[in-house]
Amino acid sequence: MAVRYQHEPFTDFSVYQNEKAFHAALQYVQTQLGKEYPLIIGGKRVTTEEKVVSYNPANKTEVVGIVSKATKALADEAMEAALHAFETWKNVTPEARANVLFRAAAILRRRKHEFSAYLVKEVGKPWKEADADTAEAIDFLEYYARQMISLKNGVPVLSRSGERNTFRYIPLGVGLIISPFNFPLAIMAGTTVAAIVTGNTVILRPSDRAPIVAAKFVEVMEEAGLPAGVLNYLPGGEAEVGEYLVEHPQTRFISFTGSRAVGCRIYERAAIVQPGQKWLKRVIAEMGGKDAIIVDKEADLELAAQSIVASAFGFSGQKCSACSRAIVLEDVYEQVLNRVVELTKQLTVGNPEEQCTLMGPVIDQAAYNKIMSYIEIGKQEGKLMTGGEGDDSKGFFIQPTVFADVAPTARLMQEEIFGPVVAFTKVKTFDEALEVANNTDYGLTGAVISNNRAHLEKAREEFHVGNLYFNRGCTGAIVGYHPFGGFNMSGTDSKAGGPDYLLLHMQAKTVCEAF
Repeated sequence: MAVRYQHEPFTDFSVYQNEKAFHAALQYVQTQLGKEYPLIIGGKRVTTEEKVVSYNPANKTEVVGIVSKATKALADEAMEAALHAFETWKNVTPEARANVLFRAAAILRRRKHEFSAYLVKEVGKPWKEADADTAEAIDFLEYYARQMISLKNGVPVLSRSGERNTFRYIPLGVGLIISPFNFPLAIMAGTTVAAIVTGNTVILRPSDRAPIVAAKFVEVMEEAGLPAGVLNYLPGGEAEVGEYLVEHPQTRFISFTGSRAVGCRIYERAAIVQPGQKWLKRVIAEMGGKDAIIVDKEADLELAAQSIVASAFGFSGQKCSACSRAIVLEDVYEQVLNRVVELTKQLTVGNPEEQCTLMGPVIDQAAYNKIMSYIEIGKQEGKLMTGGEGDDSKGFFIQPTVFADVAPTARLMQEEIFGPVVAFTKVKTFDEALEVANNTDYGLTGAVISNNRAHLEKAREEFHVGNLYFNRGCTGAIVGYHPFGGFNMSGTDSKAGGPDYLLLHMQAKTVCEAF
């Protein structure tokens, strides 16, 4: 009988022992700040003169860590190391590869609060958001390990009389993993180990905004027994070195999570067959969203308001799944809007190291400036109900911001802001709500709050997003439960944490033997 997969539980910080343990982890990480981390190429530590400095976004003078900056020459070395390691790693049994992930998950579970504390420091995640990030990383490790074991023998196919046919999966080669700052452990770890457990070797290029968490994770993979060269850590020099590796003729696939602009550029450059290249590169891309929650007139309005606030302002809105559009039927518009404003005013914005903080900073000065410019645009396009203020004197703090009476075609309703800003628009009918919801270039997540079964079933078919939720918020996908990925300009709908994700990192081989 199959065992039902259970995801890693979230920590209950109302329990004193858990609160105490997390404080201890924060104190320990404080003693580790400012350390230097080398590149890791073929198992060797490599330092360079040029560095990338990672700062705490809640305290912008505090250095979390320093990493060496990659060059094109070192990218070539990493490619050679990955190619060499691939020749042996591809022949390691799926069970043995899975066991590396199981062991890494066990190490990460033992050090869960430590990694969460690094997330608090490096990207400004409040306690619960950091804890969920680490739990998701553990989930990815264990889920993909189990999946690889189930895929090890391929899929049965028919055999005719006098022949035997088999259909199995083999790895692709060397993959380039480009991970984002907003889930610098979960997404970075998930995309990396999915490639590794399927028999590929990788070059990991974490976000320059969060290279330290990635460096600590690479140490865990080494401790778990991953052979040298299977995972090469190559941060820094993002545009130049990253594009060089995207275009490299030996790169077999690229797994990217980040902005639409960069994702489209990668898709374009990867499509060009370089001299000496023997394959068409595969691109796995998750590129963002402009996600909406629809509130029907027949709905639990308190649930609607709570869902909008949680989905819009969790991790300061820096999620591709964040609710940045609230589309509300006119019958209940004022009630929902007023309640959202009330709840938003109750949010505590500040130092994420303090347990009571519900919203920390945005990631850096560039993000702060971009979000504040969108708030100025919002003042022209709608009515500012609450928030709209920022303070970048010590860290990059922006108050959660709600705009009302915004037109569906306004920039605030069309462009991804990636910050704590939500725009309300009023509609007359549920059909109009669906039209507005679908009226963007994106199609990642969405939610409908309604007690009308006919409307829910209509949304099931017509709300064009990769992840659709009924009567809950539009963030918080759980590995194995809510396979995650979107349509249109949200990416390639790769469905991370889903039943077919690993197949994207492999190719199928049919063997027919006649007797």
